[in-house]
Amino acid sequence: MNPYSRPGATGFARHIVAMMIASGIAWHVGAQTHSMRHSPPLAYGAPAKAGMSVERLRRIDRMCEEAVREGQVPGVVALVARNGRIVHHKAFGMADNESGRALGRDDVFRIASQSKAITATAVMMLWEEGLFRLDDPVSRWIPEFRNPQVLKTYDEATGNWTGEPARREITIRDLLTHTSGIGYGVIDGDARFRKMYAKAGVTDLFTTEAVTIGESVRRLAKLPLHHHPGEKYTYGEGLDVLGRFIEVVSGQSFDVFLRTRLFDPLGMKDTGFYLPPEKAGRLVPVQKPENGKWVRYPVTFYDPEYPVKGAKSFFSGGAGLCSTARDYATFLQMYLNGGELNGVRILSRTTIDVIMAEQVAPGLWGGDQRHYGLAFGVLDSKGAARGGEGSAGTFDWGGYFNTQYFADPKEKTIGILMKQTQGGNDSTAWKFRLLVGQAIDD
Repeated sequence: MNPYSRPGATGFARHIVAMMIASGIAWHVGAQTHSMRHSPPLAYGAPAKAGMSVERLRRIDRMCEEAVREGQVPGVVALVARNGRIVHHKAFGMADNESGRALGRDDVFRIASQSKAITATAVMMLWEEGLFRLDDPVSRWIPEFRNPQVLKTYDEATGNWTGEPARREITIRDLLTHTSGIGYGVIDGDARFRKMYAKAGVTDLFTTEAVTIGESVRRLAKLPLHHHPGEKYTYGEGLDVLGRFIEVVSGQSFDVFLRTRLFDPLGMKDTGFYLPPEKAGRLVPVQKPENGKWVRYPVTFYDPEYPVKGAKSFFSGGAGLCSTARDYATFLQMYLNGGELNGVRILSRTTIDVIMAEQVAPGLWGGDQRHYGLAFGVLDSKGAARGGEGSAGTFDWGGYFNTQYFADPKEKTIGILMKQTQGGNDSTAWKFRLLVGQAIDD
């Protein structure tokens, strides 16, 4: 008799999967499936055929040119796509003011927290294979997270702390929604956690050191939480933990999983954690304003050259990826297509409905104008009614180095701004979003 046809087969199957995972054996399809739907790959097209006004798109040009001229940004790449066609993709200003290199529209940017949506997508790809439930404790795969503690006291003089047992374990859903209680170390709003993470040797993000995500996550698991899981929203390293979780579940290193299961199938040829030598010259330096000029950002708690130098071994699911405007637009187009692109099915349309649904209680994040799903912030009807943000259901996020994106499922519109700055007074993000919407002409 087939054991899966017996009563209790679901539990039996989970037991077998758990045994295989514990043995280090990968249990996954290994490649994305073909789709009955076949949307074309993202390509350039005439604005008029996509229902966009050429004349009104020029307002984006003028805004970007003005921002460069006024010193708001040294340079910016703007991309607009509608109905599966790129209708605007231009670079303005400089990639590197010190060397005099002009910015190119295919230059590579550190996308920092825009990595989070990609990691969340990878988690949901494995979820679709039935390997876990979203409310399963992560300790089943990363045992160091068993019996978590919530911070109770902290001694400034010694760095010692005490905790109380968490009311429950951290789940996969908690990690996706930043409700696990895990913080963000060096950029944490609570100085106690900055000190504890540093003392424990946790690598938060942006490193040239020879450390792996597995090593850092194991150190992180020994530290206390900000709060009991599920009770508050604390932006933190949950997506880094999930990067390690993906390695354990899939049996592949995180970078290989993303490349073979997501980037290659979608044709995202310029997206990855680190750049090979032949692409290093396309990396845009991080710049800051100083005495009326834009200069290269110095080494601080991180070396800005981390994507092209050092050990290149830390695959940060929360902040580590680099990409181009076109590659990231391709990723977003897959979502607008209901999980498919070029005949490749990455996610089911029904899974995307779950990803976009409200997953964090309104009192914890967003209120009545926005909500947080499993990968993005999502605009609600009241937020849409305020104007300039897109239609209800528009999803978005940004990155530490001043990159932004949004995608509007109702209007089938994508907007991406790529910059690499720290500091300054930049108004391009809200202006760009408004100008994309006003250029719709159908």
